[in-house]
Amino acid sequence: MTRRPLRIGNASGFYGDRFDAMREMLTGGELDVLTGDYLAELTMLILGRDRLKDPARGYARTFLRQLEECLGLARERGVRIVANAGGLNPAGLAGAVRELAGRLGLDVRVAHVEGDDLRDRFPHALTANAYLGGAGIAACLDAGADVVLTGRVTDAALVTGPAAAHFGWAPDAYDELAGAVVAGHALECGSQATGGNYAFFAEQTAGRGADALRHPGYPLAEIHEDGSCVITKHDRTGGFVDVGTVTAQLLYETQGARYAGPDVTARLDTVTLTREGPDRVRIDGVRGEAPPPTLKVGLNRLGGFRNEVVFVLTGLDIEAKAALTRAQIEDALDRAKARPADVRWELARTDRPDAPTEEGASALLRLVVRDADADTVGRTLSGAAIELALAGYPGFHVTAPPGKGSPYGVFEAAYVERDTVDHVAVLPDGQRLSNPSGAHTRVLEDPPTAPLPPPLPPGPTRRAPLGLVAGARSGDKGGDANVGVWVRSDDAWRWLAHELTVERLRELLPEAAELRVVRHDLPNLRALNFVVEGLLGEGVAAQARFDPQAKGLGEWLRARHLDIPEVLL
Repeated sequence: MTRRPLRIGNASGFYGDRFDAMREMLTGGELDVLTGDYLAELTMLILGRDRLKDPARGYARTFLRQLEECLGLARERGVRIVANAGGLNPAGLAGAVRELAGRLGLDVRVAHVEGDDLRDRFPHALTANAYLGGAGIAACLDAGADVVLTGRVTDAALVTGPAAAHFGWAPDAYDELAGAVVAGHALECGSQATGGNYAFFAEQTAGRGADALRHPGYPLAEIHEDGSCVITKHDRTGGFVDVGTVTAQLLYETQGARYAGPDVTARLDTVTLTREGPDRVRIDGVRGEAPPPTLKVGLNRLGGFRNEVVFVLTGLDIEAKAALTRAQIEDALDRAKARPADVRWELARTDRPDAPTEEGASALLRLVVRDADADTVGRTLSGAAIELALAGYPGFHVTAPPGKGSPYGVFEAAYVERDTVDHVAVLPDGQRLSNPSGAHTRVLEDPPTAPLPPPLPPGPTRRAPLGLVAGARSGDKGGDANVGVWVRSDDAWRWLAHELTVERLRELLPEAAELRVVRHDLPNLRALNFVVEGLLGEGVAAQARFDPQAKGLGEWLRARHLDIPEVLL
């Protein structure tokens, strides 16, 4: 017998997302399950530092405040809640939710998932957490849990777990699980699937009105038994869902055609997107393969201390002012008791000639220092910078005086054999149920490169920004940046596939010129996905770059000019 579709919504894309989203999703329409994604590489570091201060912490405390308002509402509407807000302490959060339910007079069955914490294998890490799949979540739901809390699971596991429980999928139902993974990836970043951070937002607001994105709704998926789904949102909520918004999200922080996870490897090169109606996009055709034999482990460690100062250079002679400042600071650092181990300068030419405002006439010279010693980046830098107040360039001032050095983190990825990790579901009655890994695995390897489409015939071109014809979305994976680029017509794809080579990307993004860049083709999405290795140094927490998460990298690429066929403009 075919089971009814499962309606899964998402109310959080990160720790700090819109607080009222949980209530909005619960009151906006029908749902079976409401998920919340609170974890990211940087979040795990933040929670690790919380746990250093108090071992009872280590979870997303905002989630508890949301539940205080919404737990009764969820129970009243029969919506089960699945969230990774447990962070580094899912058992602690589960206990806090039970205590909250007791205070509210609610009968709530709470379960949680353990086994991701591998600090015993990586003793020098502040946090060490394996990315688990959805099997533990499914076991908790099968046991009748109303609330399931996890630590570090993959973002998509918040969807694969409930879907597997609802439809009774076996661990080797790879196509169905792959469809749920793709649905989960579409949902995981909240309103990024409903128009947020969308390259063509101006077109959409022009067509739907200026208020379309003022308060975007959050996405939900109607998942079917065969793994296909429809991505949509509650009626009468802001934002919009179309093939473009879903494409953008599927390219976000992914890499090649094989999207590997602990439940299944989803073949992104098999995804078909179809507009089914207003704010409804069908995803089907997804194929899956056995997951790899290893699990990814996210490691965070304290890398040392950092400090920065931003000098404001106004008016004429910007380059000379920057050179003088750099020479003076470098001389002071050389004469200091201890020179910082890492010193980086960056001049942002935000100034314009004959500017009507002082701010418009000013450039920013940014200095960042790092060292293992807090005083070396604190007192040493602040002294060197402030002592120039009356001895530097004309118009000397800074955006803010440098303070004490602050600790920074470093993210690394490791891998462990999947059958060495004890993935445990702690059921509502306290029973502990191990979830062994599936019997079959497949070593991850790149599929054959898809054939290129025939190029466009020769014709007149115009020098114009890439973004007139292509959308982009970019983000981070550790120290690497990912840039997904897509177009909306077959003719544009015929041009993009031949034009935007690795070499051309390096020309358009000079920061990538000396780095390894890998291009992945996804012709089914009319998309290219680039991985720029090492662009972000040691990851977002190290803040080695102006845009440490590469969020604006795709928009920079879209703003670059190249020769575009006039037929596409």
